[in-house]
Amino acid sequence: MPEFLEVTVDKFTFKVATDRFYTREGVWALAEGKRVRIGLSDFSQQRSGDIAFAEVKPVGTAVVVREEVAAIETIKVNVILGSPVNGKLIEVNPAMETAPEAINQDPYGAGWLAAIEATDWDTDRAQLLDPQAYFAVMKAEAEEEAKKL
Repeated sequence: MPEFLEVTVDKFTFKVATDRFYTREGVWALAEGKRVRIGLSDFSQQRSGDIAFAEVKPVGTAVVVREEVAAIETIKVNVILGSPVNGKLIEVNPAMETAPEAINQDPYGAGWLAAIEATDWDTDRAQLLDPQAYFAVMKAEAEEEAKKL
């Protein structure tokens, strides 16, 4: 189990897993050798609402940083998720087909979206936020949204 940075804003608690990297938009990337597992951060899934549908590009698809790798649909929003790395999609979480709510229930575990064989993880990682940097961005966004309530 990863360790977490945690903050409570208003009545919501948000966690950031410290063992992975993040896009500014809240897609996480966890390297497992050349294989990079991706998913949606706790803040992003809470902000989006209950996920009713998750569609990931098919296995074998070439993916490019910031271009669509998946889309989620909730009652509140439809969100296109950009890939955090360049490479080829090598696995899609089978739960996305039948139980996309796993993203809400366990965003850093069972709710992962896909695995990508990264073409150059070191270069892509340099463009991502480390957990502390993402935590600061996420906390600022959460506090800004809380002011609007």
